[in-house]
Amino acid sequence: MPTQSSHSDPIDAHIAQQFYIDGRWSPPARAATLPVVNPATEEVVAQVARGSAEDVDRAVAAARAALPGWAACPPVARAQVLDKIHALILERKEQFAQALTLEMGAAINFARNMQVPLAAEHVRVARDVLTSYRFQTVERGTAIEREPVGVCGLITPWNWPLYQITAKVAPAIAAGCTVVLKPSELSPLSALLFAQLIHDSGVPPGVFNLVNGSGADVGAAMAAHPDIDMISITGSNRAGALVAQAAAPTVKRVTQELGGKSPNVLLPDADFAKAVPPGVMSAFRNVGQSCSAPTRMIVPRDRLSEVEALAAATANSIIVGDPRAEETVLGPIANLAQFERVQAMIEAGLNEGAKLVCGGPGRVPGFEKGFYTRPTVFSEVASGMRIAQEEIFGPVLCIIAYDTLDEAIAIANDTVYGLGAHVQAQDLQLARAVASRIRAGQVHLNYPAWDPMAPFGGYKRSGNGREYGVQGFEEYLETKAIIGFGQR
Repeated sequence: MPTQSSHSDPIDAHIAQQFYIDGRWSPPARAATLPVVNPATEEVVAQVARGSAEDVDRAVAAARAALPGWAACPPVARAQVLDKIHALILERKEQFAQALTLEMGAAINFARNMQVPLAAEHVRVARDVLTSYRFQTVERGTAIEREPVGVCGLITPWNWPLYQITAKVAPAIAAGCTVVLKPSELSPLSALLFAQLIHDSGVPPGVFNLVNGSGADVGAAMAAHPDIDMISITGSNRAGALVAQAAAPTVKRVTQELGGKSPNVLLPDADFAKAVPPGVMSAFRNVGQSCSAPTRMIVPRDRLSEVEALAAATANSIIVGDPRAEETVLGPIANLAQFERVQAMIEAGLNEGAKLVCGGPGRVPGFEKGFYTRPTVFSEVASGMRIAQEEIFGPVLCIIAYDTLDEAIAIANDTVYGLGAHVQAQDLQLARAVASRIRAGQVHLNYPAWDPMAPFGGYKRSGNGREYGVQGFEEYLETKAIIGFGQR
């Protein structure tokens, strides 16, 4: 039997049925709920309040009222609040990890070691940027001032729930903005825990507000709201386009972190025994449910059989199972709709004639319940195939062969997306040259350590704007020029 972590209900039922608005928990305007399904058991584990436009109005009014005071709060005081938030996330790591495992199926050790600590890092980085940032500079007698953009509507996804919340909330409130958060209705429990943490950290009323609900009910109301100055969304291309359309009449700022189909280019001089296994694991991290996952492995044609063997050995060694088990590497797909999408795309790969190296359609043997998917590797994939062009968002890797370096780069860029990319090589000068030719917002050379200060965002249909570090912080600032400032 697998060793299981201890588990208790991660959140009180009465909090789940409320929103956090103006510094307190309050009931929704209408009595309606949304179910939260545990993807490991397919059972409903909670009911959360379903918000409406009226709830958005209340949250926006609270954020608008709190804006002048918070924007005027000295940076050192805002930094102290961020310090407290950071400390409380780490203090409550186990509670957050249990909630993530329950709501979206993250393997418990992945939740403990990646999902929660990396979320805390966004808060630390926002604090560090804030403490050293120059909000006013003077050039040629003109003062350039950076001021909070205002009330920000933040829409976050289900795949990295807490991580994406802190990636937006931390720089927004560090910059002096106030926020209304709409987490994904599919994984809202960690967001409710975060709202309670915000309350306990001493954030003034109205600075942070949370309204749960669907995109159609709450997200659309936020995007169209005249008193929201900025929308930041991480989600699908469809959701990003709908938000941009709804936001257009009020000409608010919109930043979008959307889909990806990231390439991993293995150059001929790479050490394939060292490059292929971490490439597979990077593609399958979080059960492949990462927008920047390098799901297209682009390799020299004469090394194809070697890559297939290495990839299959790695994929077949992955332990898929109960996300509460300490030894589990990959839990289930996070929800039914995504499970069905992944299954359909695996079938599409077979129908298009790709070579199935390992995995394939169907549930993982031994699991009749739960959205468990077999880690799947395709080879002999043509760049025009659906599995090479469409974001699958599951543990599915496509191996694509090339004959020349120019062809490898062309394949890497043969996508409507441009979020992330990887290059593996022993010749660093060549790796850097290839990286400069790939149209993506981030390029990783030889699997470097994660840099939380590095700006993250996409080219093309992967979105616009940046998150993380200084550039992510500046998304929440307006620029004002005061000409004649230097007169005597």
